[in-house]
Amino acid sequence: MTDAPGVLRVLIVDDEEPARMAVRAALTQIGGVELVGECTNGFEAVKAVADTRPDVVLLDVQMPKLDGFEVLELIERSVPVVFVTAYDEFALRAFEVHAVDYLLKPFTDGRLAAALDRVRQRAAVPMPDPVTLAAAARRPGQVLERVVIRDGAQVHVLPVDRIDYVEAQDDYVAFHSGGRTVLKEQTLGDLESRLDARRFVRIHRSFLLNIERLARVELYAKDSRLAILTDGTKLPVSRSGHQRLQELL
Repeated sequence: MTDAPGVLRVLIVDDEEPARMAVRAALTQIGGVELVGECTNGFEAVKAVADTRPDVVLLDVQMPKLDGFEVLELIERSVPVVFVTAYDEFALRAFEVHAVDYLLKPFTDGRLAAALDRVRQRAAVPMPDPVTLAAAARRPGQVLERVVIRDGAQVHVLPVDRIDYVEAQDDYVAFHSGGRTVLKEQTLGDLESRLDARRFVRIHRSFLLNIERLARVELYAKDSRLAILTDGTKLPVSRSGHQRLQELL
Protein backbone atom coordinates (compact mmCIF):
# COMPACT_ATOMS: atom_id res chain seq x y z
CA MET A 1 0.00 0.00 0.00
CA THR A 2 0.98 3.64 -0.43
CA ASP A 3 2.41 5.57 2.52
CA ALA A 4 -0.61 7.92 2.67
CA PRO A 5 -3.19 6.39 5.02
CA GLY A 6 -6.17 4.95 3.14
CA VAL A 7 -4.95 6.06 -0.29
CA LEU A 8 -5.16 3.31 -2.92
CA ARG A 9 -2.88 3.15 -5.94
CA VAL A 10 -5.21 2.20 -8.80
CA LEU A 11 -4.50 0.78 -12.25
CA ILE A 12 -7.29 0.92 -14.86
CA VAL A 13 -7.41 -1.73 -17.58
CA ASP A 14 -10.05 -1.33 -20.29
CA ASP A 15 -9.78 -1.31 -24.08
CA GLU A 16 -12.50 1.34 -24.46
CA GLU A 17 -11.53 4.98 -23.95
CA PRO A 18 -15.04 6.11 -22.83
CA ALA A 19 -15.00 3.43 -20.14
CA ARG A 20 -11.58 4.55 -18.88
CA MET A 21 -12.76 8.17 -18.85
CA ALA A 22 -15.81 7.19 -16.79
CA VAL A 23 -13.63 5.40 -14.23
CA ARG A 24 -11.20 8.34 -14.06
CA ALA A 25 -14.05 10.76 -13.46
CA ALA A 26 -15.54 8.55 -10.76
CA LEU A 27 -12.17 8.19 -9.01
CA THR A 28 -11.79 11.97 -8.98
CA GLN A 29 -15.16 12.33 -7.28
CA ILE A 30 -14.46 9.61 -4.74
CA GLY A 31 -10.95 10.73 -3.77
CA GLY A 32 -8.52 8.80 -1.64
CA VAL A 33 -6.87 7.21 -4.65
CA GLU A 34 -3.78 7.66 -6.78
CA LEU A 35 -4.13 6.67 -10.43
CA VAL A 36 -0.85 4.96 -11.35
CA GLY A 37 -1.70 4.07 -14.94
CA GLU A 38 -4.16 3.10 -17.64
CA CYS A 39 -3.92 0.16 -20.01
CA THR A 40 -5.80 -0.52 -23.23
CA ASN A 41 -5.11 -4.26 -23.46
CA GLY A 42 -4.02 -7.25 -21.41
CA PHE A 43 -0.39 -7.22 -22.53
CA GLU A 44 0.00 -3.64 -21.29
CA ALA A 45 -1.72 -4.62 -18.06
CA VAL A 46 0.70 -7.44 -17.25
CA LYS A 47 3.69 -5.12 -17.70
CA ALA A 48 2.06 -2.23 -15.83
CA VAL A 49 1.23 -4.37 -12.81
CA ALA A 50 4.85 -5.50 -12.60
CA ASP A 51 6.17 -1.95 -13.06
CA THR A 52 3.78 0.03 -10.85
CA ARG A 53 2.72 -2.58 -8.26
CA PRO A 54 -0.75 -1.07 -7.73
CA ASP A 55 -2.92 -1.67 -4.69
CA VAL A 56 -5.83 -2.66 -6.93
CA VAL A 57 -6.48 -3.35 -10.60
CA LEU A 58 -9.83 -2.32 -12.10
CA LEU A 59 -9.87 -4.98 -14.81
CA ASP A 60 -12.23 -5.23 -17.76
CA VAL A 61 -13.25 -8.78 -18.60
CA GLN A 62 -13.84 -8.63 -22.35
CA MET A 63 -10.79 -7.29 -24.20
CA PRO A 64 -8.97 -8.22 -27.39
CA LYS A 65 -5.67 -10.13 -27.30
CA LEU A 66 -5.98 -11.17 -23.63
CA ASP A 67 -9.24 -11.20 -21.70
CA GLY A 68 -9.47 -10.24 -18.05
CA PHE A 69 -9.33 -13.82 -16.78
CA GLU A 70 -6.16 -14.47 -18.77
CA VAL A 71 -4.58 -11.30 -17.37
CA LEU A 72 -5.46 -12.58 -13.90
CA GLU A 73 -3.38 -15.71 -14.53
CA LEU A 74 -0.32 -13.64 -15.42
CA ILE A 75 -0.11 -10.99 -12.71
CA GLU A 76 1.21 -11.22 -9.16
CA ARG A 77 -1.22 -13.14 -7.00
CA SER A 78 -0.93 -10.56 -4.19
CA VAL A 79 -2.55 -7.82 -6.32
CA PRO A 80 -6.29 -7.44 -5.61
CA VAL A 81 -8.53 -7.32 -8.67
CA VAL A 82 -11.94 -5.76 -9.14
CA PHE A 83 -13.50 -7.04 -12.34
CA VAL A 84 -15.34 -4.59 -14.57
CA THR A 85 -17.84 -5.95 -17.07
CA ALA A 86 -20.97 -5.13 -19.01
CA TYR A 87 -22.28 -8.69 -18.74
CA ASP A 88 -24.03 -10.27 -15.78
CA GLU A 89 -22.62 -13.74 -16.39
CA PHE A 90 -19.03 -12.51 -16.10
CA ALA A 91 -19.86 -10.43 -13.05
CA LEU A 92 -21.46 -13.33 -11.23
CA ARG A 93 -18.60 -15.67 -12.07
CA ALA A 94 -16.05 -13.11 -10.89
CA PHE A 95 -17.90 -12.72 -7.62
CA GLU A 96 -18.31 -16.44 -7.11
CA VAL A 97 -14.57 -17.09 -7.44
CA HIS A 98 -13.71 -14.56 -4.75
CA ALA A 99 -12.43 -11.63 -6.71
CA VAL A 100 -12.48 -8.68 -4.31
CA ASP A 101 -15.52 -7.29 -6.13
CA TYR A 102 -17.00 -6.63 -9.54
CA LEU A 103 -18.47 -3.56 -11.19
CA LEU A 104 -21.30 -4.03 -13.65
CA LYS A 105 -21.23 -1.32 -16.33
CA PRO A 106 -22.57 1.31 -16.09
CA PHE A 107 -21.87 1.79 -12.39
CA THR A 108 -22.32 4.70 -10.01
CA ASP A 109 -19.61 6.54 -8.09
CA GLY A 110 -21.03 5.01 -4.93
CA ARG A 111 -20.70 1.48 -6.31
CA LEU A 112 -17.05 2.09 -7.21
CA ALA A 113 -16.41 3.59 -3.78
CA ALA A 114 -17.90 0.49 -2.16
CA ALA A 115 -15.62 -1.74 -4.24
CA LEU A 116 -12.55 0.25 -3.17
CA ASP A 117 -13.66 0.00 0.45
CA ARG A 118 -13.76 -3.78 0.04
CA VAL A 119 -10.20 -3.66 -1.28
CA ARG A 120 -9.11 -1.81 1.87
CA GLN A 121 -10.91 -4.31 4.08
CA ARG A 122 -9.32 -7.24 2.25
CA ALA A 123 -5.80 -5.76 2.32
CA ALA A 124 -4.51 -8.31 4.83
CA VAL A 125 -6.27 -11.31 3.25
CA PRO A 126 -4.19 -13.34 0.77
CA MET A 127 -5.64 -13.49 -2.72
CA PRO A 128 -6.51 -16.92 -4.12
CA ASP A 129 -4.08 -18.55 -6.52
CA PRO A 130 -4.64 -16.76 -9.88
CA VAL A 131 -4.63 -19.94 -11.98
CA THR A 132 -7.27 -21.51 -9.73
CA LEU A 133 -9.25 -18.28 -9.66
CA ALA A 134 -9.19 -17.87 -13.43
CA ALA A 135 -10.13 -21.52 -14.01
CA ALA A 136 -13.07 -21.30 -11.63
CA ALA A 137 -14.27 -18.12 -13.31
CA ARG A 138 -14.88 -19.80 -16.64
CA ARG A 139 -18.08 -21.53 -17.63
CA PRO A 140 -18.51 -25.11 -16.37
CA GLY A 141 -17.38 -27.49 -19.07
CA GLN A 142 -15.63 -24.77 -21.05
CA VAL A 143 -12.33 -26.12 -22.36
CA LEU A 144 -9.19 -24.14 -22.98
CA GLU A 145 -8.62 -22.91 -26.51
CA ARG A 146 -5.29 -21.30 -25.72
CA VAL A 147 -2.81 -21.06 -22.88
CA VAL A 148 -1.25 -17.82 -21.64
CA ILE A 149 2.25 -18.05 -20.21
CA ARG A 150 4.43 -15.35 -18.71
CA ASP A 151 8.15 -15.71 -19.39
CA GLY A 152 9.92 -12.81 -17.71
CA ALA A 153 8.76 -9.68 -19.52
CA GLN A 154 7.27 -11.74 -22.35
CA VAL A 155 3.77 -13.14 -22.61
CA HIS A 156 3.22 -16.21 -24.79
CA VAL A 157 -0.23 -17.02 -26.14
CA LEU A 158 -0.18 -20.66 -27.18
CA PRO A 159 -3.20 -22.13 -29.01
CA VAL A 160 -3.86 -25.62 -27.66
CA ASP A 161 -3.73 -27.17 -31.14
CA ARG A 162 -0.05 -26.20 -31.28
CA ILE A 163 0.79 -28.06 -28.08
CA ASP A 164 2.64 -31.34 -28.74
CA TYR A 165 2.75 -32.51 -25.14
CA VAL A 166 2.96 -31.15 -21.61
CA GLU A 167 5.41 -32.31 -18.97
CA ALA A 168 5.21 -31.91 -15.19
CA GLN A 169 8.34 -30.32 -13.71
CA ASP A 170 8.03 -29.84 -9.94
CA ASP A 171 5.67 -26.88 -9.40
CA TYR A 172 5.61 -26.08 -13.11
CA VAL A 173 4.35 -27.57 -16.33
CA ALA A 174 6.46 -27.44 -19.49
CA PHE A 175 4.58 -26.88 -22.73
CA HIS A 176 6.38 -28.44 -25.69
CA SER A 177 5.38 -26.98 -29.04
CA GLY A 178 7.25 -27.26 -32.34
CA GLY A 179 10.60 -27.82 -30.68
CA ARG A 180 10.14 -24.95 -28.18
CA THR A 181 9.49 -25.28 -24.45
CA VAL A 182 7.90 -22.74 -22.13
CA LEU A 183 7.20 -23.12 -18.41
CA LYS A 184 4.16 -22.10 -16.40
CA GLU A 185 3.54 -22.34 -12.67
CA GLN A 186 0.62 -24.74 -12.62
CA THR A 187 -0.10 -28.36 -11.79
CA LEU A 188 -0.55 -30.95 -14.50
CA GLY A 189 -3.79 -32.07 -12.88
CA ASP A 190 -5.28 -28.60 -13.03
CA LEU A 191 -4.29 -28.20 -16.66
CA GLU A 192 -5.68 -31.64 -17.53
CA SER A 193 -9.06 -30.70 -16.06
CA ARG A 194 -9.27 -27.67 -18.37
CA LEU A 195 -8.18 -29.28 -21.64
CA ASP A 196 -10.45 -31.16 -24.04
CA ALA A 197 -10.30 -34.79 -22.89
CA ARG A 198 -11.00 -35.91 -26.46
CA ARG A 199 -7.73 -34.34 -27.60
CA PHE A 200 -5.39 -34.54 -24.62
CA VAL A 201 -4.70 -37.73 -22.70
CA ARG A 202 -2.69 -38.37 -19.55
CA ILE A 203 -0.33 -41.09 -20.75
CA HIS A 204 1.84 -40.96 -17.63
CA ARG A 205 1.73 -39.21 -14.28
CA SER A 206 4.17 -36.66 -15.71
CA PHE A 207 2.92 -36.31 -19.30
CA LEU A 208 -0.14 -35.06 -21.14
CA LEU A 209 -0.17 -35.85 -24.86
CA ASN A 210 -1.94 -34.16 -27.74
CA ILE A 211 -3.42 -37.27 -29.36
CA GLU A 212 -2.98 -35.71 -32.82
CA ARG A 213 0.81 -35.89 -32.36
CA LEU A 214 0.86 -39.63 -31.69
CA ALA A 215 2.39 -41.78 -34.44
CA ARG A 216 2.42 -45.14 -32.66
CA VAL A 217 2.85 -46.92 -29.33
CA GLU A 218 5.71 -49.40 -28.92
CA LEU A 219 6.23 -52.11 -26.33
CA TYR A 220 9.84 -52.00 -25.13
CA ALA A 221 9.67 -54.11 -21.95
CA LYS A 222 7.10 -56.10 -20.02
CA ASP A 223 4.16 -53.76 -19.31
CA SER A 224 6.32 -50.83 -20.43
CA ARG A 225 5.44 -48.81 -23.51
CA LEU A 226 6.62 -45.74 -25.34
CA ALA A 227 4.53 -43.21 -27.24
CA ILE A 228 6.34 -42.25 -30.44
CA LEU A 229 5.33 -38.81 -31.65
CA THR A 230 5.26 -37.69 -35.26
CA ASP A 231 8.49 -35.75 -34.73
CA GLY A 232 10.22 -38.80 -33.24
CA THR A 233 9.93 -37.77 -29.59
CA LYS A 234 9.55 -40.73 -27.24
CA LEU A 235 7.43 -40.47 -24.08
CA PRO A 236 6.77 -43.08 -21.39
CA VAL A 237 3.31 -44.62 -21.23
CA SER A 238 2.05 -46.06 -17.94
CA ARG A 239 -0.36 -48.97 -17.72
CA SER A 240 -3.28 -46.69 -16.89
CA GLY A 241 -2.11 -44.25 -19.55
CA HIS A 242 -2.18 -47.01 -22.14
CA GLN A 243 -5.74 -47.87 -21.13
CA ARG A 244 -6.75 -44.23 -21.61
CA LEU A 245 -5.03 -44.18 -24.99
CA GLN A 246 -6.90 -47.30 -26.11
CA GLU A 247 -10.20 -45.67 -25.18
CA LEU A 248 -9.45 -42.74 -27.48
CA LEU A 249 -7.88 -44.57 -30.39
